[in-house]
Amino acid sequence: MAAGCRLAAAMVATIVTLSVSAQPNSVAPRPKLVVGIMVDGMSMDYIELLKCYFGEDGLKRVLNQGVTLTDIDYGTPLDRTASTAMIYTGAEPSVSGIGSAHHYDRDTHRLMPVFFKGENPGDFSDETYSPEAMMVSTLTDELKIDGGGLGYAHTIAPDPLQAIAMAGHTSNSAYWINDVSGKWVTSSYYQERPNAMQYHNRTNPVSSRLDTLAWTPSMSVDRYPDIPSFRRAYPFSIRFQRSDPNRYRLYKQSPSVNAEVTELATDYLTTLKLGQHEAIDMLNLSYTVQPYMSGKDADNKLEVMDGYIKLDRDLAKLFSAIDAGPGMENTLVFIAGTPVAPRTRRDEEKWNVPHGEFSTRRAISLLNMYLIAKFGNGEWVSGYHDNQFFLNHNLVKERGEDLNNLRVETARFLNRMAGVTYSYTIDDILDGKVHHNSAALQRNTHYDTCGDVFVTIAPGWEVVDDFNPVNAGNTNAGNHLVERVAFSTAPAFLLGAGLKPEVIEIPVDARVVAPTVAGLLRIRSPNGASVAPLRLR
Repeated sequence: MAAGCRLAAAMVATIVTLSVSAQPNSVAPRPKLVVGIMVDGMSMDYIELLKCYFGEDGLKRVLNQGVTLTDIDYGTPLDRTASTAMIYTGAEPSVSGIGSAHHYDRDTHRLMPVFFKGENPGDFSDETYSPEAMMVSTLTDELKIDGGGLGYAHTIAPDPLQAIAMAGHTSNSAYWINDVSGKWVTSSYYQERPNAMQYHNRTNPVSSRLDTLAWTPSMSVDRYPDIPSFRRAYPFSIRFQRSDPNRYRLYKQSPSVNAEVTELATDYLTTLKLGQHEAIDMLNLSYTVQPYMSGKDADNKLEVMDGYIKLDRDLAKLFSAIDAGPGMENTLVFIAGTPVAPRTRRDEEKWNVPHGEFSTRRAISLLNMYLIAKFGNGEWVSGYHDNQFFLNHNLVKERGEDLNNLRVETARFLNRMAGVTYSYTIDDILDGKVHHNSAALQRNTHYDTCGDVFVTIAPGWEVVDDFNPVNAGNTNAGNHLVERVAFSTAPAFLLGAGLKPEVIEIPVDARVVAPTVAGLLRIRSPNGASVAPLRLR
């Protein structure tokens, strides 16, 4: 009997020992720092083309050590602000409220920044920006909430609207470059003023360096692949002259601004000791490799490739600062590209490529005359913005007309106009009756701010927006930008935090980035995210 008891006790002890040994010693710690990077106009084709020209510590490090998503799909071409909002919220524009950087105000007949918040519609100062138009939470918000406010979140982006889309509702600070002074500025919504930024503005402002700054090739022109001989003979040299009132806007459109962002980012990492606090910290940055449309040559392939070479070096510098601080093993970096802009410089006349000009003022005048013949005298058309026509809803209501019928008549007329390939109403979009990609177009349209009738301009045609002479600070108005059929995809990358190298070559929904990052951080996904996260190795 005693022997049996001893045997049973030994078996129980063995089972307990096996059970304890089978359990993990501890849960893997979460990253201490998250670095979110948006790269405007990023293309996987250029990254693959130029891979052999990159150093080991920048883009090549991302490719070799991280997770590569070759094609994240935004559904339809979106601008920088709307794309950034989708990445950070995991939600489409119809849910997030951010469909584009600007929207047309029917009452004032003006373009308004999507994050404008103020009583005076003519006051677009930095202090009038706030994230209130974003109707859902962001990754930055969720991370701050998870840490009970103990974590720090800071954003550095040349463009104010993109900065706010990344900073969200809870960031400690968000800074962007002012188009008039060239200084890094913020709004009264974000309360903190990091000493590193104030010191930079005081001792090393952009304005003091821009006169002598020249954007030239980063290496011998002979080394760049696929460059025609005439471009090799005349390499580019782009300066931002003091006499040009748009010099700061042009600077912000060029890859030269990336070095400025990187310098500030490394200062933040050092002086704010990001990634070395109790809760997880976050640093949001914005770079650009978008084709530069304000150069002398229509062929800007050399400038584009140089942008990637510069980006590689800036990322290497940033990663070095992370290694010297919290360490990449304690950091999660996510990089997401936005689609390449759908407009390019018009080819020279000698190539005989078909082209034309679509005048918005002429289109509105002819359309209004047609609607007068149909529905009586009045200004039936309120305005135009971004391939959208806005009808006068007040007049429609006053005359007792059917708005849907007016939209249908407008679309029919515009569809017969030279330079218009397709036209469709907002009702067609909401009902899923558009000719192509209707589901994506439906979710990427924000009903409260969109127009009544949408048009697709023919490839090769230039939109001459003489209805809005200064179209949201467009500095390329004299360069004859023509329409091209646009793609809505860009690459994305994840690096650090114990991730294993992996390449996902099938297109994935861009809305997957936010919940995937949230899953790796073990925090809630943003409240508007509706796509399941990726399960990485």
